[in-house]
Amino acid sequence: MSRSATRSRTTKETSIEVSIDLDGTGQTDVSTGIPFYDHMLDQLGRHGGFDLTVKAEGDLHIDTHHTAEDVAIAVGEAFREALGDKAGIRRFASGRYPLDEALVDIALDLSGRAHVEWIVPIPEVLPLGDPPFDPQLAEHVVTSFANAAAMTLHVELVRGRNVHHIIEATFKGLARSLRDAVRIESTGGVPSTKGVL
Repeated sequence: MSRSATRSRTTKETSIEVSIDLDGTGQTDVSTGIPFYDHMLDQLGRHGGFDLTVKAEGDLHIDTHHTAEDVAIAVGEAFREALGDKAGIRRFASGRYPLDEALVDIALDLSGRAHVEWIVPIPEVLPLGDPPFDPQLAEHVVTSFANAAAMTLHVELVRGRNVHHIIEATFKGLARSLRDAVRIESTGGVPSTKGVL
């Protein structure tokens, strides 16, 4: 059974098309109009082992917030749909992920219950890229994705100074943890005493 999904999201602020295949090869085609964000979404697909396509147009003349948020929601919704009933998945995953001096701790549960703990103090720096991605948006993007995907997610910065490294380690760590959590481990049904996730 294919674990893939597509999602469209159109508002007065954005127009977004997303497709994801959880059993892909890490092929990505991402265009949001925000180069730094494209780079982070590319990490999500490549390190997650997901085929991920994102095409977005938004009101970037105002700022990057609406586009970043709406893309995160659409990707999270597609991810949740692609998981289906979650039969046989590993469900839980965690790890520590480095990028040079930055080290980020990720733990997640594909529980069907949306909850995020974000303990990642971001140093005050100028926005990244052009058009600019405000580093403070990283929390909002990750939270929007996790809520739309209905997962429990804990993200904690262990150490780090470079904002680019901190955010990229977060996306790579999230990707690797998701890759682990969606892995089919058994044919024994849904991994929950409730019988449903």
